[in-house]
Amino acid sequence: MSGLIGKKIGMTSIFDENGKNIPCTVIEAGPCVVTQVRTNEVDGYEALQLGFDDKTEKHATKADLGHFKKAGTVAKKKVVEFKHFETEYKLGDVLTVDVFTEGEFVDVQGVSKGKGFQGVVKRHGFGGVGQATHGQHNRLRAPGSVGASSYPSRVFKGMRMAGRTGGENVTVQNLKVLKVVADKNLLVIKGAIPGHKNSYVIIQK
Repeated sequence: MSGLIGKKIGMTSIFDENGKNIPCTVIEAGPCVVTQVRTNEVDGYEALQLGFDDKTEKHATKADLGHFKKAGTVAKKKVVEFKHFETEYKLGDVLTVDVFTEGEFVDVQGVSKGKGFQGVVKRHGFGGVGQATHGQHNRLRAPGSVGASSYPSRVFKGMRMAGRTGGENVTVQNLKVLKVVADKNLLVIKGAIPGHKNSYVIIQK
């Protein structure tokens, strides 16, 4: 699907024509440069490689500089491949937020906020033990029993336990495009998307 690389600016809310307050996310989408064109003859599949967000020359490797020089652009911080573009583009073409239109629906992919090591209540939504009587001390947020003793004498794989939470690739589907601000490369999307502020996201039709 055709799409763009963007950067999450933050959340806000706008009013629709009926006066309803709608929470939304503002994304800086593009401009993205076509840095490579994948073809069936050479690569075995068709795709467009897009680059977003300029990188200073001192932070780029020589391989990076040579790769982006072919497209006639500077080194980019984020590079993503997109398949099934509706229109044909060639090396060096610039894609802007105009590829999206108001009212259409998009999927947004990003890396969720890392929460570190968390217990089962925060990580999996366990309710915790309601009883705080009978001399119970500090077991209100404990996971409880995790397995039987005599059989199978082990804990099954996949048991929901405490552990590192967040920092995973998450895709939120069917988000409505509320506004396209072409002169500022901004996309206003209904609802929340994964990631912290200034994190990179992938927006696909």
